[in-house]
Amino acid sequence: MWGPAPPPESGPTPAAPGATLGAVERWRAVVLVEGASDRAALEALAARRGRDLDAEGVRVVAMGGATNVRAHLARYGPGGRDLVVAGLCDAREAPHVTRALADAGVGGGFHVCVDDLEDELIRAVGVAGVERVIAAEGEARSLRILRREPAQRGRSPHEVLWRFMGSRSGRKLRYARRLVEALDPARVPAPLDGVLTAVALP
Repeated sequence: MWGPAPPPESGPTPAAPGATLGAVERWRAVVLVEGASDRAALEALAARRGRDLDAEGVRVVAMGGATNVRAHLARYGPGGRDLVVAGLCDAREAPHVTRALADAGVGGGFHVCVDDLEDELIRAVGVAGVERVIAAEGEARSLRILRREPAQRGRSPHEVLWRFMGSRSGRKLRYARRLVEALDPARVPAPLDGVLTAVALP
């Protein structure tokens, strides 16, 4: 889900924290995502596939929200560093992102999550699989408490798990990695697979 990113990532920052100008100039591709959890998921999936994004000249950049996409496209796209550009967005943000891509002269490369990344990962791993990951992280009791809350009555198990991911600071980042690690390789969400394919070396 698009939303505020951690302060070091917010706004149209030209490089990841600590990156030098020389490092930026060596990039050949950039993946634009909402925040740290999206970046963690992509990097974890790349690692599972034996890919070293840094060595490939690919940088995953957290934009701090869909409203910042134009600034990032201007910086990295044809009017800026002219890198290969790919990214993730939620369905509700797709019209805005599509217009920004067209205005920047960037074709394709962006992939849309049905709801958001957490929704995609929960569906791919499955309710039982996500519950096992939560238990392994020592948070089964927290999930049981959430399920007993009146606001969760009538919600599906999938919806409760989605709510759980966003109910405490840092959970989305924590579970982005864990759920990718738990994925069946044959059930990788299409948006994640598509983004990594878009920035693969020829």
